Amino acid sequence: MRSLTTARGICEQFHAGLLDALEGLPLDAREGADSPVLELYRKHGGPGLLVPAAYGGAAAGPLEAVRVQRAIASLSPSLGVATTMHHFTVAMLFRLAEATGRLTPAQLALMSAVAPDGLLLASGWAEGRTDQNILAPSVVAERTPGGYRVNGAKKPCSLSGSMDVLTASVQVTEEDGRSALALMLIPAFSPGVTTRPFWATPVLAAAQSHEVRLTDVEVPEDLVIHSTPEDADRLDDLQTAGFTWFELLATSSYVGAASALVARVLEGGRGSATERAQLAVRMDAAVSLVEGAARSLEDGTVGDEAVAAVLTARYATQDLLAQTVDQAVEMLGGMAYIRSGEVAYLASAVRALAFHPPSRASVAAELAEYFAGGPLRLS
Repeated sequence: MRSLTTARGICEQFHAGLLDALEGLPLDAREGADSPVLELYRKHGGPGLLVPAAYGGAAAGPLEAVRVQRAIASLSPSLGVATTMHHFTVAMLFRLAEATGRLTPAQLALMSAVAPDGLLLASGWAEGRTDQNILAPSVVAERTPGGYRVNGAKKPCSLSGSMDVLTASVQVTEEDGRSALALMLIPAFSPGVTTRPFWATPVLAAAQSHEVRLTDVEVPEDLVIHSTPEDADRLDDLQTAGFTWFELLATSSYVGAASALVARVLEGGRGSATERAQLAVRMDAAVSLVEGAARSLEDGTVGDEAVAAVLTARYATQDLLAQTVDQAVEMLGGMAYIRSGEVAYLASAVRALAFHPPSRASVAAELAEYFAGGPLRLS
């Protein structure tokens, strides 16, 4: 499959040998709860993909990043999803450091170790609440003389078993009494940080998406990043950077998983030439949507426009992938489905894109307002 071959070539440039190492394991071993894929990822320099060169990283751009992510997820959807959480956090924090200078020396020291030490950053935004406003977390922090004391839980939290640092969104009360969003960088070994089982399905089990509990965790002030006190509903630079990278990389990961199914159809010569061409066109349309959004970011699109671009690509791709997977499974046939769990597994994994925030329904009115000329307000 041409687009997947291109993605694999880019991945090999950044992580030589990683794809071969993944292919050396059967799919069920890659995707199981005790999978070694995250350690393989560390070994091949994965954590430094989006780290700037000045900090020892590979400094991949958005287009390169989505291709790397697509190649990896075609072999291990779990690894694609888990590392998306790391990468969007890294990209967000370094953007804040370089564009706004909003990172403290302690935060920069921690981030400077990501590439050389292979640190993995877990992203603690989700809290397992239906219809949650992800910009209004229930995890709370109270002020202490040296910083904050944090209590609450994040679930599902990918990389929970392999993380070196938990980046957690919390609600803090400022000195003027105003409640505000903050992002805290919490070392995983901090007293009060514990992990509990949460992810029960075998699909994407290797992403380690369990519950991380925070019980009276002390976080110093210099490891806290505060959001800007402008319009409380509108995305600021912290949230905008995170949204764009998350939606872009997550969508590309699921495109990778779907590509694995389509590649099987093409390599096996399943169906008629017309059917295979139709399937491949739909698949490459999804690839083009994601890569188009990535190119837009490389061209300098920022702010509300960037968020709208990646959300548009995400929802349109989501629709294309549903159709693509259905057709690919049908063309592979009943015997392929019966004789191995891999077809069913990949098809099921792709469906999880729909579960990532923000849900389509939750932002419908906001996107409609944006496309009509208003600001983009995500709730």
